[in-house]
Amino acid sequence: MIKLKPRTLLLHLVLIIFALIILGPMVYTFLTSLKLFRDIISGSWNFEPTSRNYEQLFMSDRSNFTDLTRNSLVVGLLSLLVVQVIAALGAYSMSRFRWRKPVSGLVMGWLLFINMLPPIIFVGPFFIIARTLGFYDTPIAITMAHSIMNLPLAFWMLHSFFADIPIELEEAAAIDGCSRLQTFLRIALPIARPGIAATSVLVFVFSWKEFLFALTLSSTPRAMTIPVGIAAFAQEWNIRYGEMAAAAFFATIPALLLVFVAQKHIVKGMTLGALKG
Repeated sequence: MIKLKPRTLLLHLVLIIFALIILGPMVYTFLTSLKLFRDIISGSWNFEPTSRNYEQLFMSDRSNFTDLTRNSLVVGLLSLLVVQVIAALGAYSMSRFRWRKPVSGLVMGWLLFINMLPPIIFVGPFFIIARTLGFYDTPIAITMAHSIMNLPLAFWMLHSFFADIPIELEEAAAIDGCSRLQTFLRIALPIARPGIAATSVLVFVFSWKEFLFALTLSSTPRAMTIPVGIAAFAQEWNIRYGEMAAAAFFATIPALLLVFVAQKHIVKGMTLGALKG
């Protein structure tokens, strides 16, 4: 029989408590999504599971949740592509090219300053820009907002990963005849893959769950995303608890799958500098 030290036992207990705190709401939401309205209102734990809420969510004529899911995927993937391309090129440039200290410091400081500002102060300008350019109530407007809000974090994360790549590897590639672009594509990007994976997950999850900009920059289902659709289940005269719970639980699945698939790279990305000394 394995004997655990009191300190180890206490650590495991704390981790179990935190796991229950995190998983508890998700389990409760899933169980609620399997209840009929009467069981939800009564708070009964003794109920017969039903898929009616999911059927109403995806198959009902009055539901547009399929369109909202498509919009969320489009916005998330587009913002991910835009952010990763701009942040990767900018971070690599800032970590490798000989920028003057005032210039690099100003750029990094400005990005950090933007990241520290509350997002709500950008709602008005984004709304005016979208109206003026004529793409209000389209996925492009929401993608614009998400890309700009995600760029500072992605830039800072990727900058640290590119800065940790030994310059000797790129010098050797240059000696072998690689151009700067080829060095970036064949040397820097593969080595920084854990950081890119970790950044990609954060960017996509932020876009997938973001509510404020998605609500402000859309007014019809052709541009609304899942968070806005979930909020719409709270109507004037009633709240569709079952469909809201089903939509909320479904909304967690893509993010969980993305984390599960990329977890190996995420762990590498988060611990890349832990062994440097």
